[in-house]
Amino acid sequence: MQQLTMYQVDAFTTELFSGNPAAVLVLDDWLPVEVMQAIASENNLAETAFVKRNSSGWDLRWFTPVHEVNFCGHATLATSHILATELGVEGELVFHTRVGALRVNRNNSAYRLDFPSFPPEPIGEIPPLLDEITGGNHVSAFKNFENIFVVLKNEQAVLDFIPDLPKIARLDPFGLVITARGSEHDFVSRYFVPHAGIPEDPVTGSIHATLVPYWAENLGKTRLSAFQRSKRGGHLLCELAGDRVLITGSAITFMKAQIYLP
Repeated sequence: MQQLTMYQVDAFTTELFSGNPAAVLVLDDWLPVEVMQAIASENNLAETAFVKRNSSGWDLRWFTPVHEVNFCGHATLATSHILATELGVEGELVFHTRVGALRVNRNNSAYRLDFPSFPPEPIGEIPPLLDEITGGNHVSAFKNFENIFVVLKNEQAVLDFIPDLPKIARLDPFGLVITARGSEHDFVSRYFVPHAGIPEDPVTGSIHATLVPYWAENLGKTRLSAFQRSKRGGHLLCELAGDRVLITGSAITFMKAQIYLP
């Protein structure tokens, strides 16, 4: 029987039971894909991260309860937090992932994530299904390689939005992001990916790789304060730096556990 240590971290928060929880396993080598997927399904968190050393840094992979994903921000933050606080890894962390190199630097309790920017892409004609989901109340819409983004008229509309999850699941392979200009923050958002086993993601780093260039252009500023308006909620300090998006957030460890594999 194989025994592994697994951590659970609340990301994009300084307080337990807020932000976005992620599980983290630091491995000597990859487990079989079906085993990593089974662990993620057992955890039933938005993401479980698996990380291992390579010759120039770290290899990092993320799994939802349903499948492996190309890009995840909050589990990258959670992994960085565990490497720094539990394993004593110092200096810049470089993660090799499906979307390229992700760099993370720690400054006391805050972590700055350096992600590629994925600028908004035209969506073309608005699909009738999107009109049904939003009730036709969107101001505009755009997309990136994995999500459809819908801009609503104000923050209250984001708060009041009631997701029709079966209809949103029909957007597969896309998730749905709703966003608006904020009152206390530059912009707010919510994120739904029911086809990936995530009804609503509490706080999502990856969507900000597209939200930040969008709002930077619309607000005429490159430094932005963002808040994800889920029930748990999370604050992200963001900056557009050329073709990179910098996101600063904190994390706190909730659990350290031993898991047993056959």
